Amino acid sequence: MAKNIQRISLKERLIDATRTFASFSLIWLWLMFVFSIAELSINAFTNNLPSGFLILMLWSGYLDLLFWLKWVLIIYIIYVPIFLLSPKLAKVTFKVLMIMFFVIQILLINYFNAALVMLGADLFGYSIEDIKQTVGSSGGLNLISVITFLVLISIVVVSSHFFTKKFRPGFYIALGLPLISLLFMSFSGFKAANKINLDSEYANNLVTNKSDHFYSSAYSYYNPVVFETDIYADNYIGDFFNNFSEGIVFNFIDEENYPFLHDEVTTDVLTPFFTPQETPPNVVIILVEGLGRAFTNDGAYLGNFTPFLSELTEDSMYWKNFLSQGGRTFTVLPSILGSLPFAENGFLSMGNKMPEQLSLLNILKSNGYNTSFYYGGDAKFDNMAMYLNNNNIDELRDEKTFPQGYKKLPINNGFSWGYNDKELFRYFLNSRDENAEKPQLSLLLTVTTHSPFLINETEKYNKLFEQRMDVLKFNNEEKNNHRNYKDQYQSILYADDALKNFFAEYKKRADYKNTIFLITGDHRIPEIPMINKIDRYHVPLIVYSPLLKRTAEISSISTHNNIAPSILSYLKTNHKIQMPKYTSWVGQGLDTTRGFQNVHFVPLMQTKTDLKDFVMGEFHLNGTDLYKLNSDMGEELSDDLNQKNKLIGTFEKFKMKNSEIVLGKKMIPDSIYSKYSNK
Repeated sequence: MAKNIQRISLKERLIDATRTFASFSLIWLWLMFVFSIAELSINAFTNNLPSGFLILMLWSGYLDLLFWLKWVLIIYIIYVPIFLLSPKLAKVTFKVLMIMFFVIQILLINYFNAALVMLGADLFGYSIEDIKQTVGSSGGLNLISVITFLVLISIVVVSSHFFTKKFRPGFYIALGLPLISLLFMSFSGFKAANKINLDSEYANNLVTNKSDHFYSSAYSYYNPVVFETDIYADNYIGDFFNNFSEGIVFNFIDEENYPFLHDEVTTDVLTPFFTPQETPPNVVIILVEGLGRAFTNDGAYLGNFTPFLSELTEDSMYWKNFLSQGGRTFTVLPSILGSLPFAENGFLSMGNKMPEQLSLLNILKSNGYNTSFYYGGDAKFDNMAMYLNNNNIDELRDEKTFPQGYKKLPINNGFSWGYNDKELFRYFLNSRDENAEKPQLSLLLTVTTHSPFLINETEKYNKLFEQRMDVLKFNNEEKNNHRNYKDQYQSILYADDALKNFFAEYKKRADYKNTIFLITGDHRIPEIPMINKIDRYHVPLIVYSPLLKRTAEISSISTHNNIAPSILSYLKTNHKIQMPKYTSWVGQGLDTTRGFQNVHFVPLMQTKTDLKDFVMGEFHLNGTDLYKLNSDMGEELSDDLNQKNKLIGTFEKFKMKNSEIVLGKKMIPDSIYSKYSNK
């Protein structure tokens, strides 16, 4: 009899645990719906919605439901044993975890609302100092955000405390929740159920549950998927390149010890465009923070907000379908200067473990060039200074070296990124000897067009912004949409104006006539909504020089990784600079074909933990999704399984080589490094 009572008692406790859990989990689901509605409302106010509120709300609710279904069974399995030990402990634990979940959800929503990109495992790729600088400079708390936070958390606390006492579903309904979750997780296509394809990348990201993205990204980072690469044919790269006469196949020398070492085979494609002088030319590379094609030059789908660059382009070589190697600044120096792989969290994140490598800096320095880097911020950010010093840069000038009399960007939340673009260019011109005996390689990295997009002449550029929209013949709706991002557009106009002043002053210098200028973006500003996956990487490349004898608008795809090989090949042809027989460039030289094509294989790293983009031919692989590119860098989902397997196979080969660098393999032999490093 006692055993029967005990058995019934356990059964009742299980029923009570199941019903209590159902109450909590349904409140959790309801609160996610509430938060999604709040997120859409906030974005409607700050950024303008990319589609109708109702359709976005339905998609958002659907994705919330899928996220909830993934976790209900797991949490139920954990909750019930705790409840059997102590009902009070189980209830308190669930309430605390629910509050913590929504605190994190609010932070993730706030991050997306400010940056228009979702926060994922990239959080783990930055040092504490880098995070402090980025967060501090990008903005702080304001009264509205504090009130919003308090209201939403109050809703969570009240709901978890009071509603769970009054709302108790029946046992069979309660038991049905984990069973439905089990069926969902057993469904082979449950991952595909998360796939969405709305009108723009911004819309897709907006409706995605931010916690789902963050936790999934973190899980993937610490538990990476390894493809069985041996199922793909070994000749995919060769097959691909054989379809194009311009394609280059690397002949790797010793992959066991040097995964990227190969014969130097870059073809000189620049000489036909230039009139070489006896003296080697100065090379000035200008990296404009956030300069994306979406708003740069003719054909920009957001409108052309760089009138000076558009004029300059007419007298230049201009790649309109150019790609950065990364979605953040951390890739730009190693890609442009060294055509390097990414390692685990970006090459620069290797710190003191960066392997010895060749670059424009050490090769040109060994050939008599003076090398310099100018930056308005702190060059320690992202280990840029360490990388530059490892490559024996002659002069590294950042915010610590600016003399008195130069003006910094406005301070926000106690932080400033440093000196504005106009001051950076003025400092460069004032500190460079126009009659220097040595040829110069100079690199300038701007910072004004970075969040929080504060400039020193707000009134002037707000007026220019309104005038520019009139020039572009925007209607009232287009104007209102753009005004949601007026700070961004004002900073773009400011950067364009700074470049205009820079070239006007440079033309007065004695060394102007023998200088080659390259202008590109480190990535596209993400704080203006993006239309597709490739948009984040789509930047212009402008090569301008008084030495140019003909211009060109080039539609073929090239990337940051292709710049260094082409510059060195040109200088070798015309000025007999000494080059090693073997190099470790990841990319080949620039493609100057005017028509749309892609002869490169292009790995892209969106954030420090997101190496999931790869472009080959006219196809773009993003995770497990395949897109086909068109001549305007638009893209549509493709179901071409053969092409998808080719891209996955080739990408996996790159990632295997890339991982070997992380494990300590070298880029080049010591003999080559010592010859060109001046060490």
